[in-house]
Amino acid sequence: MLSGTFSARAYAFFDTLLWIAGLNLLWIAFTLVGAGVLGAGPATAAAHIVVRRRIAGDGAPLLRGFTSAYFRNFARANLLSIPVTAATVALVLNWNYFAGGGGFAQYMAAAVLVAAIFMAGTVCYLFPMYARYELALPQYLLMSSRFAVRHLAGTVILLFVSAAVVYASSCLPGLVPFFSIGAWLYLTGWLCDRFFAANDRSVAIAAGPAPGSPLHGASTA
Repeated sequence: MLSGTFSARAYAFFDTLLWIAGLNLLWIAFTLVGAGVLGAGPATAAAHIVVRRRIAGDGAPLLRGFTSAYFRNFARANLLSIPVTAATVALVLNWNYFAGGGGFAQYMAAAVLVAAIFMAGTVCYLFPMYARYELALPQYLLMSSRFAVRHLAGTVILLFVSAAVVYASSCLPGLVPFFSIGAWLYLTGWLCDRFFAANDRSVAIAAGPAPGSPLHGASTA
C-alpha cells in the first residue's frame, strides 16, 4: 500500500513537471506568435485559464486548451495587458532617471521602487482573477490592486515565489526556456485560486450570496 501510494505521488509529481514544461514552451511560442508585445497578454491569460482547469481536475489536452483560450481571449487580454505594459515602461524610465541622482532623486527612486513592488503584487493577481471571474476590464485592475492591499500575507507569498523564480533563473539560465515561466504561472495560479476561494467563502459567510458582487462572477474558463 505504501509503495503504491509513493508510486502514485511520484507519477503525479513528474506528470505535473512535464505539464509545466509544456506550459512554459507554449507560453513562449504563443508570445512570439503575437510578436511579443501583443502575444504576452493573451498567452498569460490562456496559461492561467488552463492552470485553473488543471487545478479543478480537468484532464483536457494542454495544447488544445491553451490554443483555444489564447485566440478566444486575444483582444480582451491585450486590452487588459496594455495598461500594465505602459505602467512598467513608465516605472523603468523613472527608475533609470532618478536612480543615479542624489538628495531628492533618491526619495523619488524609493517611491518608484515601492510603486513597482505594489504593481508586481497586483499583476500576480491580475490574470488569475481574469481566469476565474467575469468582470468588466477596468474592474480587473481595480479589484486585483484592492486584493493585493487587503490580503497582504498572500501578496507577500506571491512576491516571494516570484523573487525565488527570478533568482533561480538568474543562477540557472537554462531553466528559463523549459521551466521558469511555466513554474511561475502554475505556482501563482495555484496560490491565487486558493486565496480567491477562501475570500469567496468568507464573503459568503459574512454577507450571504451576492450575485452582483465583483468577486462572485462566473469563470471565464
